[in-house]
This record gives sequence, C-alpha cells and structure tokens, in this order.
Amino acid sequence: MSDPSLAGADEAPDCIPSPRAQTVVGVGVLLVAAGMAFGALQISSEAGYGGVGPNFLPWLCAVVLAVCGAWLVWEARTGGFREASDPGGQPRADIGPFVWVSTGLLVNAALIGTVGFIVSCTVCYVLAVQGLRRAGRQPLAGTPATWAKDVATGLLISAPVFWAFTQFLAINLPGLTETGWL
Repeated sequence: MSDPSLAGADEAPDCIPSPRAQTVVGVGVLLVAAGMAFGALQISSEAGYGGVGPNFLPWLCAVVLAVCGAWLVWEARTGGFREASDPGGQPRADIGPFVWVSTGLLVNAALIGTVGFIVSCTVCYVLAVQGLRRAGRQPLAGTPATWAKDVATGLLISAPVFWAFTQFLAINLPGLTETGWL
C-alpha cells in the first residue's frame, strides 16, 4: 500500500501562480533594482572612511536585487518554480492583522518627530505585535495583560536602541527631551 503523504508529490500544488504571474514578479523585482540603481546615481560617490562612498550600499542592493530578479524571470520562463511547495496559510488575505501592522508603521512615521523615537517605536511595536497575534489567532491577543506586556517589551527594545545610537554612536535620533536620554 502506498504512503498517502506522498500522493501527488510530483504534481504542483493548485495555489502556485502560473509561470506568467511568476514572470511578472521577477520583472517587478528588476524594476525595483532599476529604481534603486537610479537612486544610487543621485548619491555622491566620494570615498569615505575605508574607501567606501555613501552610494556603495544602494549599489550593492541594486545589483543583488537585479540578480534575484533575473533569476526569478529565468525560473519562471523555464517552467516555473518547479520545487515550490504549498505556501500554507489562509486561502484569502486577513485584512485585520494587515491593518494593525500598517497602522503601527504609519503611526510611527507620523509621531517620531513629536514624541520621539522611544515612544513612537514602542507604539509601532505594540500595534504590529497585536496584528501578528491576531493573524496567529492567539486567544489572549486583546487582553490588558497582553497589551501591558507588549508595551513593556517595546520599551525594553526601543530605549536601548535609542541610547546606543545617540550616546554611543553619536547619531541624532528624535527624542522626547533635549537631554539625549529620552
């Protein structure tokens, strides 16, 4: 008797996109690489510390993205992603968690100049984690204890990062006060 877990192992799952859609993704990655390369052209190439200019990292990212995009297009045009497995997850997007995470990012961008790095990043963390908890269908996602734990964790992550950048690396990040500690 054959193993039922191996049934259909040679067949591609129904949810894997067509080679045409896969090609579109690869071309999209190539366009992002071209956009990054165009942006890198706008950055000065004067060599800084260690002989590397400020445009080195954008160029590196553009080249790596271009290689990945070309590889994706090649894979798609030569038969598609043959080794792709079922991605799992929900058959449809869950909009609620997406809204939580997106709101966290947007609130962070909106507040960072007024309430400072620590508070805005903590809010971003709390909202993003709440979205991820809801995506994972965690039963205690909205309880006060979970919110308190998320706030404490967000503060324990964002405050040392802020202090490391402002006090040790002398990189200015927006703070709540002029002291450099909050």
